[in-house]
Amino acid sequence: MRNGRLLPVLYIVSAGLTAVIAGPLLGALVGIGPRHLLYRDAVSTPRSYATDAALGIGDLPPRAVPQDWLVAIVSRVVDGGWFVVAVLLSALVFAGVGYGRLAHRLLPQAGRVGAVAAAVIALWNPFVAERLLQGHWGLLVGYAALAWIVVGVGDLVAAPSALRWCQLAGLVAVAGLTPTGSVLAAVVLVTACVAYGFRSRSVLGVVVIWIGSAAPWLVAALVGGAATTTGSAGVGAFGLRSEPWLGPLGTALGLGGIWNADAVPTSRTVGWAAVATGCLLVVVAIGAIQVWRDRVFRWLVVLALVVVILVVLSSFGPGRAVLEAVVDAAPGAGLLRDSQKFLALLMPAFAVAAAGVIVALRRLVPAGFALAAVILLVVAPLPDLAWGVGGAVRPVSFPAEWSAVARIVPADAGAVARWPSNTVRRYAFANEVSLAPAPRMLRAPVVESGRLTVDGQEIDPPSAAAVKVEKVLDTEGDPSELADLGVGWVLVDGDSPPARVARLDPVFTGDTLRLYQIDGAQTPKASSGARAAAVTAHALWLAMILAGAAACAVQAVRAFRRTDSAG
Repeated sequence: MRNGRLLPVLYIVSAGLTAVIAGPLLGALVGIGPRHLLYRDAVSTPRSYATDAALGIGDLPPRAVPQDWLVAIVSRVVDGGWFVVAVLLSALVFAGVGYGRLAHRLLPQAGRVGAVAAAVIALWNPFVAERLLQGHWGLLVGYAALAWIVVGVGDLVAAPSALRWCQLAGLVAVAGLTPTGSVLAAVVLVTACVAYGFRSRSVLGVVVIWIGSAAPWLVAALVGGAATTTGSAGVGAFGLRSEPWLGPLGTALGLGGIWNADAVPTSRTVGWAAVATGCLLVVVAIGAIQVWRDRVFRWLVVLALVVVILVVLSSFGPGRAVLEAVVDAAPGAGLLRDSQKFLALLMPAFAVAAAGVIVALRRLVPAGFALAAVILLVVAPLPDLAWGVGGAVRPVSFPAEWSAVARIVPADAGAVARWPSNTVRRYAFANEVSLAPAPRMLRAPVVESGRLTVDGQEIDPPSAAAVKVEKVLDTEGDPSELADLGVGWVLVDGDSPPARVARLDPVFTGDTLRLYQIDGAQTPKASSGARAAAVTAHALWLAMILAGAAACAVQAVRAFRRTDSAG
């Protein structure tokens, strides 16, 4: 079956499922109602800025690069909240299409029905639900790109060309919207190259592509001022969380187990999770038998099994001790703390196996009944994924006072200190606890603590600069001491002002926000060399995406001309 007949079906099905999953966000996309995400790690603002923090060269590790920089650049033209929602919805659509294409590539006899089954399982699963609830929209972009990368490697092996190389580079860069997505892409790249028998002389090209795609966070780690290692305490706090009746192994195989128990669909918090996992594994086991002869599929299964074993072992005993040692010693290894997110690497094998079920069931029933059976086994056990995971994922509107403060604070009159300085808090106009929006909403750098506490245990200590500022704020004395630390503004949110500025008159007073100005502060900045290196790395990453998009456009035009001439 030609892609011309397959892709429209996959796009329609994937768009329909996306609408069911993320329904509360659709209004934001078309300009109706609230349009900004503010829950847990998802923070989008009308306008954000390419500060040192957005480039990953501030006081905190580069965890959201190049994601924050891209939003800052695009929000010069369109509302940042609209852009983030558009990217999230696109990620879900392209995830369904990508995994459907992969299934059709490895198991063409499953037809369009098999590809649709793969799309359904790729979108309707606990991993997607939990990452939506945690606000990891950037990670879902990487998740969506994985299947496209496998197909891209296959296309490159089958017909090497400059266009194919550009397409693969663009896909890997898209996956690299976050550092974790970049690591996922690297693992999938290696697996696909081995599976397709990639020629050794082309391996260098793949390595160069990945380094270019990961340049934003690699360069930030090298030239930034943040610590490159992370405390091992986070390994236990962020590790796989076993679901009822399943234990670590069953939880991992069921694609669940995110560390945050508050970011879990209700249906996964009771024994029903075991039933849902059983249904999912029935689909995967039956389908895997049908596809086992395919070499690429076997390597995808090997990848899935290795990931499951490593994730399970890292959740207790000696395995956890080893991971703690690695995180303590190796720069950047903090990416491994949230081990459950690497279960995204199971989906290429799971999606193809879902198509295999169609092949098996079609021997007994018509294709439509076979697809209905798969959908029932996948969708019915996770009903609360629908409509923003039970309505939890929905946009909000920022009160006007936030925009007023953003207009007052310039980029060159000192940094902004927040009070209270909690990294995570709940805002009256938001649905859930969230990261603070000020660091993205203000032109000036914001002093961010970085302190992270889970269940009363401090996982990440605050930055040294934040500790100094907090200490000064909380004591009586001359406000000019804040200026000496580079602080030109104090933003008080719904609390009594700190001792250091309590006697000053605020330059702005709103319903919940008060803004105080400290004269004489010099805005702290990264060195010009560090900033130039970071901007260059981000520009390279974006250029890879644009080159990949251009290559896809050229290929589409050529395909259209061939079809037109044949007709």
